Amino acid sequence: MALIKQMSLYERSLAVLPPVAKRATTLGITKAKGSYVTSEDGKEYLDFACGIGVTNVGHNHPVVIERAKKQMDDIIHVGHGVVYYPSYIELAENLNRLNGGNRKVYFSNSGAEAVEGAIKLAKKVTKRSGIISFKRSFHGRTVGAMTVTASNAGYRQDYEGLMPSVYYAEYPYAARTGLSDEAETKRCLDSLQEIFQMLIAPNQVAAIIMEPVQGEGGYIVPPKSFVESIRKICDEYGIVLIFDEIQAGFGRTGKMFAWQHFDVQPDILTLAKGIANGFPLSAIVAHADLMDQWTVGSHGGTYGGNPVSCAAALAVIELLEGGLIENAAKMGDYFKSQLVKLQHNYPQIADVRGLGLMIGMEILNVDGKPDANAVNLIQEKALEKGLLILTCGTDKNVVRFIPPTSVSKEEIDQALAVIREVIAEVL
Repeated sequence: MALIKQMSLYERSLAVLPPVAKRATTLGITKAKGSYVTSEDGKEYLDFACGIGVTNVGHNHPVVIERAKKQMDDIIHVGHGVVYYPSYIELAENLNRLNGGNRKVYFSNSGAEAVEGAIKLAKKVTKRSGIISFKRSFHGRTVGAMTVTASNAGYRQDYEGLMPSVYYAEYPYAARTGLSDEAETKRCLDSLQEIFQMLIAPNQVAAIIMEPVQGEGGYIVPPKSFVESIRKICDEYGIVLIFDEIQAGFGRTGKMFAWQHFDVQPDILTLAKGIANGFPLSAIVAHADLMDQWTVGSHGGTYGGNPVSCAAALAVIELLEGGLIENAAKMGDYFKSQLVKLQHNYPQIADVRGLGLMIGMEILNVDGKPDANAVNLIQEKALEKGLLILTCGTDKNVVRFIPPTSVSKEEIDQALAVIREVIAEVL
């Protein structure tokens, strides 16, 4: 037993966890508060990973903890397929309100479950089989969600064949193609028309699923005209438009939902991650006309909409509407502006992009090629200096910054000091 206590959490994990459970770092954490986490050896780290965009109002926010504890005194689990309970209904009412009304809500536990449910709902109401997704997209790792994911072939390796009748269009990435927004939008819309012409007729497509801001694919923000065009195409052909805001939702982009930046509302919205600040919860928010066709027995689950998770989510909404959304927009603008200044000194920083506090910094080598090695070094050296960050992009060459919406200017400046030091060493 004494030997076990001398081993790190990482070392102990090697005997009991499979390779598929490997973490992004070897860091062992025993405490988290606000924008910081504390390691098992007592070192404090500024956390700009947020549990992959989950702790949107900061670790262990006292209001979230208070509401969760109060709910635990009343109900922990009774089963949303058995009875009704206040936190579930109140959260559904709030999500309906936040999405303009005339929406209904179904709760699950994870983002992948929400995506699976959204696909099922679209197929149920349209009686069509086809689904169109986008290259570089990420929607989850269950079979249906993995099928509409197209950011990394490794996610699909050894699992083919997957869900049939799924097709992939181009997603705007002007930073990579070098085209203007107008030309890039046309290129991607042309790829969609090719799918309609050569692979599946639009009247056979149940849904188009897209991230209004791509996450795993590289924190890519599309032109507003592209999102508007997708909405128009869906309306023209009776196709259900699904927005996956599992990472982009709940204040992350400086608005409650990313769709508000584009003034384009989806028919179905999937939510998770930041919804309950770490408690397992996801939601499908869809137009009432669609939801009313989702008949009893068509979908279900045991743990979805857990009372404690719903209570935590209500606290998250209160905090976001109480000023944290505005803080995310303000701090995001500041953070991005400072990274752009850094970009001027280092040509290898090919692009700084994002909305609110969903910011990506793309790194290329001297030959103009994606530089995953440099990004890995940036991540490793930042961790050594007390800053926890993640990477993304299909070429793994994008540093992603996901601080909580509660982050302060002083904390951003602390992170920037580390980034400047690390960039000077690596680039």
